[in-house]
Amino acid sequence: MASPRLRSRRKKRRKDNPVSETAGLPPGEMVHVGEKRTAPVHISLFSYNEQELVEAEELSPEDLERYRNPKHLAWINVDGVHDTEFVRSLGNRFALHPLVLEDIVNTQERPKYENYGDFLYFVLNMGDISDKGELGMEQVSIVLGNDYILSFQEDPDDIFNPIRKRLRKEGSRVRKASPDFLAYLLLDAVVDRYFLILEHLGEQIDDLEEELMEHPEKSTLKKIYDLKRDLSKVRRSVWPMREIVGAMQRDTSDLMKEEHDVFLKDFYDHILRVIDTVEAYRDTMGGMIDLYLSNSSIKMNEIMQVLTVISTIFIPLTFITGFYGMNFDFMPEVHSRWSYPAVIGIMALIVIAQLIYFKRKRWL
Repeated sequence: MASPRLRSRRKKRRKDNPVSETAGLPPGEMVHVGEKRTAPVHISLFSYNEQELVEAEELSPEDLERYRNPKHLAWINVDGVHDTEFVRSLGNRFALHPLVLEDIVNTQERPKYENYGDFLYFVLNMGDISDKGELGMEQVSIVLGNDYILSFQEDPDDIFNPIRKRLRKEGSRVRKASPDFLAYLLLDAVVDRYFLILEHLGEQIDDLEEELMEHPEKSTLKKIYDLKRDLSKVRRSVWPMREIVGAMQRDTSDLMKEEHDVFLKDFYDHILRVIDTVEAYRDTMGGMIDLYLSNSSIKMNEIMQVLTVISTIFIPLTFITGFYGMNFDFMPEVHSRWSYPAVIGIMALIVIAQLIYFKRKRWL
């Protein structure tokens, strides 16, 4: 029977991730799956070409019509996907497929790439380290169209701020390039965040290795398993991205320009570096678990060795005391004046002789 703590954990998992709510629903039915939120949805817009740039914040789907310019490329970023009607209204204005809208509000989707003809759809998992040092994952959805890019995040985040700064710089390459170049930048920004996460996890691994060698405790094993769980979470998020690159390379969509293939290769290289680092860390964690168990076994052996030595020393002493504890009347040495000191001396000699023997055998 499950413990109360385990039942509470399962209940919380079902509450935070109500995947069962989508079971049996028809395809394209929009049901938000993920952490429940009440914050208002935030839309920011960058409408630009090589000469002009227009920025706008706190927009509604209806406001976008005033800022859309056929001579501009539009990047629309949405913070918050819990409001399904808001996402539906925005998606309808860009003629997004109902299955895409369903995936956007379902934050438990696996990273993937899909070609819908008029637009391309990407799903990625973006990692982040909280102030408490805890690893969290957030889903990022990106829609690449002919003259627009839509990006959907669960929380407001500054991961794309460096890209915004490049857009504000007149004459920058991103201002001159087609929308797929901006899509590459967004995808690469998500992957590059993992390098910061792996740096943080690497520092934790170094601290754990030092703790293992100096003073391992019961809490050390829990830290090892927590860190291993975080690495598994990163691995599940990054491995499918290799499939995304493979699908993009095989695709012949006009939305992906051949001149930007070199950036796709660079994006793929970053993914491989993250995967290689994760696999190396996972091997290290496996070795740390073996080291912890070996240290525990060595400590247990040392304790058993000490107890065995103590028991061995007391075996002849117990025999002597037991022998003279027999209730017989005729024991001549019992009535001798020097019996007691003689027995004590013999017992002392036995202990000394055993200790010398154990020392020569290097058992002590």
